Amino acid sequence: MQKQKKIPQRQCLGCREMKDKRSLIRVVRSPEGEISLDFMGKKPGRGAYVCPNAECLRKARKSRALERAFSAQIPEGVYEELERQMEAGDG
Repeated sequence: MQKQKKIPQRQCLGCREMKDKRSLIRVVRSPEGEISLDFMGKKPGRGAYVCPNAECLRKARKSRALERAFSAQIPEGVYEELERQMEAGDG
């Protein structure tokens, strides 16, 4: 009998729900301080997670959750770029 592999859970910064890590999009701050979406979960840096819908990104933006997660100011343009990347779904 094979042991079921545990699926890591992460909390969405928008809706605050715990979900499977693989079903969320990772927002990453690179060691250089650049913030981007990480669809593969492989980029180096500090990660925070958000559901793959624009509504959760808006909630995270409104509550300044990304600023708290990264302990950094996030420029307006970064949010706009995150929304564009999310709509395009490319990584």
